[in-house]
Amino acid sequence: MISGTSHDGIDVAICDFTSRGGELAVTVEHVGSTGYAASLRSELVAALPPAAVSLGDVTRLDTLIGQAFADAAAAALAAHRARGGGPVDAICSHGQTVYHWVDEGRALGTLQLGQPAWIVERTGLPVVSDVRAADLAAGGQGAPLVCLLDQLVLAPLVSASPGPVAALNLGGIANLTVCRPGADPYAFDIGPANALVDAVVAADPSTQATFDEGGALGAAGSVVPGLLDVLLAEPYYRQDPPKSTGKELFHLEYVRDAIIRWGGRASLPDLVATLAELTAQTVADAVLSSGVSRVLASGGGVRNPVLLQSIQDALDDATDGAVEVGTTADVGLDPDCKEAIAFALIGWCTLHGLPGNVPSCTGASGPRVLGRLSPSPSGLLPLGQADPPTSIVMVDGAPR
Repeated sequence: MISGTSHDGIDVAICDFTSRGGELAVTVEHVGSTGYAASLRSELVAALPPAAVSLGDVTRLDTLIGQAFADAAAAALAAHRARGGGPVDAICSHGQTVYHWVDEGRALGTLQLGQPAWIVERTGLPVVSDVRAADLAAGGQGAPLVCLLDQLVLAPLVSASPGPVAALNLGGIANLTVCRPGADPYAFDIGPANALVDAVVAADPSTQATFDEGGALGAAGSVVPGLLDVLLAEPYYRQDPPKSTGKELFHLEYVRDAIIRWGGRASLPDLVATLAELTAQTVADAVLSSGVSRVLASGGGVRNPVLLQSIQDALDDATDGAVEVGTTADVGLDPDCKEAIAFALIGWCTLHGLPGNVPSCTGASGPRVLGRLSPSPSGLLPLGQADPPTSIVMVDGAPR
């Protein structure tokens, strides 16, 4: 289970993993998404950077988000059982990131809220949580962690490709995992995907929307070149990977400050078009600098055809159509639930004593078993032995 940097709800995937030597077979038996209650989402948004919050605010959110995750888990388990699904051994909960502490390119701390004890109590199952801290303590960025799944899914493409292929996640923040023949993968956060667009849409009094559905707002506007230049001057884009970022940097006040420095005014459609173009150009730059010829996208941004086309157009302009942009559906992986599946995989690794990070992607000093384990009320700990996977097979299922 995970709520990402768009903080709009909780994505859930129930996965059955079967280890076959070096191959890990995965059947996705259920996927779903549960939106946060409006009151909880409002509290969460009000507590995000650059807002000042109290320990009371943090404690309250930790409890309420934990209870929301418990409700989402219980609903998923009920739906799974109603379709005749088998027993579930454990839960991995990423929780909700509220702060990712980065100073001069080094990640120093990270905080995900959603107290796992509420999930344990509601479901009776053990819960793996706090999965980023071990990588960070080992000198890594604590992100991106989804590259564990990315490298396994992309392995067949890499073996058949003369050059690198990449997985692109377009959530609140965009990140890229680059897999290369004969070399370790690497990954990094590119910059904002939906974060800034969501922020300006939600703050505009002329609309009740909280995001640019289907890219309609951006399609109705025009890119403002001067403002785009100010936004593209952000130093983060020129840092070398591994690197990570979040809404500590890219938030509503960041956009307002950029507008002040630009010195003009922009309508909401023009502002959304400009921010979408910022994402398109920074993503294209990251892809081009990696020498990638094929990109498979996932995350909420894939439901914005205008954004996807802008990314493809930016790549076409630079390469004359040499880079193909598709989605992870091309390799049998649902773009909407990839991150939930990735954290199910991380939980499976933790319960089998296997590393869940990829040091070449996060910058950690070595592989680490991730997370902490909250036992079930009965003390049940689903431990076992397994071989580290070298590839993954998405077994046809019927997720609903």
